[in-house]
Amino acid sequence: MTDLEDVWREEWGRLLALLVAQFRRLDLAEEGLGDAFASAADRWRSDGAPDNPAAWLLTAARRRIYDRLRSEAIARHKLPLLQVDAALREEARTVMADAGEAVVDERLRLVLLCAHPSLPPEHAAALTLRLVLGVSTADIARLFLVPTATMAARLTRARKALADQRFEVPSGAELEARVATVADVAYLAFTSGYAPGSGDDLVRSDLAGEAIRLVRVLRSVLPAGFAGAGDLDALLALMLIQHSRRDARLQDGRLVLLPDQDRSRWRHDEIAEALSLLTPLAAAPSTPYLLQALIAAEHAIAPTASATDWPRIARWYAELERLTGSPVVRLNRAVAVAEADGPEAGLRLLDGLELPGHRLPAARAELLTRAGRTDEAAAAYELAIALCGNDVERAHLVQRRDRM
Repeated sequence: MTDLEDVWREEWGRLLALLVAQFRRLDLAEEGLGDAFASAADRWRSDGAPDNPAAWLLTAARRRIYDRLRSEAIARHKLPLLQVDAALREEARTVMADAGEAVVDERLRLVLLCAHPSLPPEHAAALTLRLVLGVSTADIARLFLVPTATMAARLTRARKALADQRFEVPSGAELEARVATVADVAYLAFTSGYAPGSGDDLVRSDLAGEAIRLVRVLRSVLPAGFAGAGDLDALLALMLIQHSRRDARLQDGRLVLLPDQDRSRWRHDEIAEALSLLTPLAAAPSTPYLLQALIAAEHAIAPTASATDWPRIARWYAELERLTGSPVVRLNRAVAVAEADGPEAGLRLLDGLELPGHRLPAARAELLTRAGRTDEAAAAYELAIALCGNDVERAHLVQRRDRM
């Protein structure tokens, strides 16, 4: 029997996009498709999966949407509708989800709709996970550490913000800008999985995995020759390398820093895929994602922590800081410079730096300890511990302070 969960992961975004194109309402499309999957869970268990599961689901979803339309008298409600060209609506009515049929992948329209400039990044990230990848509202709420009701309200506001927007694939500079937004949304979701601000979980690899899946979907549906394809490859490589370390980041509930991780527990197949993506980009112009991927790759290819090429990493961080002006990049650059040239050199780069949260005082504490400035280090550790909202990281900082 066909695994319904696999069908959900592979087909949800495309089927939802077809339904949105035809009926021009996100709420109807989501509800109808959700009902179709629920029906499939019952019917396929007893009758077996159909030969074309996607077509079965699309037909079932349409029936439920038509039933809803008849019962609610939509014309009287005057609900806002997405702007969809008549030709696209007709195509959506007639096309069936046949993998052998040559049709435009509607997921691209859906991905770009979720990245509309009217949405703040946090709302765009949540809506993309819901609409494009089919992640449930409850799971999205759990991933972003908010109550389900709060996330449901956020998604509702995001859908309303998209009312009357065009459901289309823009061209030229607008397409490049929208794809860049999707990339940023995906990386926002990814980093949320590995840098939670509070709670007792240090790693939420399921959220990071969904963000990687989003980038894969986006790469698969973009037109051939898209100008920003190389930067998407760099982003995917960066995420794969960082994600490959998930099994080694914790031991007995304690944080394990990169130099101390058991490298045999890294997912080396994911590292190999990332390196294959980066190889054709060796001569490409520097971008933030490419530079971050090259830094991550340097860690990945070093057989031991002591063999890491820190001077090269420090140079890449310097270039990244020139491109971005980010205080976070300056912090990471300072750590790399400290490894290459000693802790005092790293501390000089931190002078005058302002950054909210615990990471700056934690980095200062570590470098001050290595420089033998123990009184200053102790004060920096106390500040970092007071500012840290994550239970695992706080325990790690307490342990480092006590060892000092």
